[in-house]
Amino acid sequence: MSRPVAALRSLPLFADRPSFEQALQDHGAAPLLRERLRTLQVNVGKLCNMACHHCHVDAGPKRTEVMPREVAERIIELLARHPDVEVVDLTGGAPELNPHFRWLVGESRRLGRRVIDRCNLTVLLEPGMSDLPAFLAEHQVEVVASLPCYGPENVEKQRGRGAFEKSIEALTMLNRLGYGLAGSALKLSLVYNPVGASLPPAQRGLELRYKEELSRLFGIEFHELLTITNMPIKRFAHALERDGRLDEYMSLLVNHINVATVPGLMCRSLVSVGWDGRLYDCDFNQMLELPLGAGARSIWEINSFDDLDGAPIATDSHCFGCTAGAGSSCSGALR
Repeated sequence: MSRPVAALRSLPLFADRPSFEQALQDHGAAPLLRERLRTLQVNVGKLCNMACHHCHVDAGPKRTEVMPREVAERIIELLARHPDVEVVDLTGGAPELNPHFRWLVGESRRLGRRVIDRCNLTVLLEPGMSDLPAFLAEHQVEVVASLPCYGPENVEKQRGRGAFEKSIEALTMLNRLGYGLAGSALKLSLVYNPVGASLPPAQRGLELRYKEELSRLFGIEFHELLTITNMPIKRFAHALERDGRLDEYMSLLVNHINVATVPGLMCRSLVSVGWDGRLYDCDFNQMLELPLGAGARSIWEINSFDDLDGAPIATDSHCFGCTAGAGSSCSGALR
């Protein structure tokens, strides 16, 4: 019988390998400590119109975890006290399905912060969402959209039948509003993650291929491609274990650690807020319920994000995914 996916945090299969902290030390890198907070990543819930095979959130249409208004209001209250936060990064699930998504966008923009919407594209075609693209454009929200390939086969392998066609339709809608066009302030980035147990290819070369193919086949434009490594947690970890490849994938990550990526790790300048207001060092730690290394457990236990400066960062074996090869973050490759 397979071990429960939740048990993968401790990763007993890899007891003969160094911990992430030990690996950093062995490679001459200092322990991870928090720097000044610049990105506030907010997971507004696990409700999603899709249930993708690689989803580290285990999101789907039947999930009931949705951020309530009082949590959203507390986040904005703390944001107003911390002018150094440059970016509010809204994620999910499908963040747009949260009833307070538009309020969070409006308040964050009112405070002068950049806002990112991590969009699965197909949500733009859901009932009641016809005005959403125009809303995003009006508030100059940056769209970071998942598109695992420029062709249908790999996209539908990860995201289900019909996902590619809907994604292309949504991208066409965004292009019509000016998103992704050369010289446009409406930023559109696409996200690639491997279909299987491998590291992403070089980001710049793959971006050129994406741009060439999407332009040639569909007339679609976008600004940049972000390559992200699949984290060995939740659905992806379960699939690896089912196929007998979990140990192989962890070996790949551990053996390709690149300490040159450490200065750019997103956890150094990002804090992740869960749908219930709990705090984490990154979105992956949030999904494993690995508490914030700084000690505070929720947005109600801090008076300011300044309280987190200089604190240690909680790590575990999945952190090798962010330092393998060219590195990986929510902003793409690190090197």
